[in-house]
Amino acid sequence: MNRNLAAALALVFLSCAPYTVRLGDEGDEEQLLALHEEGLQAHRASDIDLLLKAEEDDYVVSSAGGVSHPDKDDRRQFLGPYLESTRFSVYRDQIPPIVKVSRDGSLGWVVVQIEARGDQTQPDGNVETLEFVSSWIELYEKRNGRWVRIGNVSNFKPPTN
Repeated sequence: MNRNLAAALALVFLSCAPYTVRLGDEGDEEQLLALHEEGLQAHRASDIDLLLKAEEDDYVVSSAGGVSHPDKDDRRQFLGPYLESTRFSVYRDQIPPIVKVSRDGSLGWVVVQIEARGDQTQPDGNVETLEFVSSWIELYEKRNGRWVRIGNVSNFKPPTN
């Protein structure tokens, strides 16, 4: 009787194992941090190709009270002119990024808060100072062994007067 009870308990514990053991690769969090740093570098270098390198077409954006699904070309057309006209002197993390990976290793997210300062050339040629604090959540999915950015939820800290 004790042997049967022990066997039954062992089966119960083993059946729960997939829900308690992380199946993702070692280093997933470091890979997500590296992708986040690549995005920061893209802003500092005004490089739209680097910014979009880890992104896919099936992308979702939540910002300013709305949700959209811009494909990569839409994001390039929207962000490209912004990056071309902006030179950041500062674009860095204000707090250490918070990185999480799902237990099965298929999804990840990075929560960040950055500070930015620089100059932006307006269409009329005037150069204006740009300064802001923003926070966002980068959403990632592992596809074919590679992390890709599939979404972003962002907001800006209101300026203090």
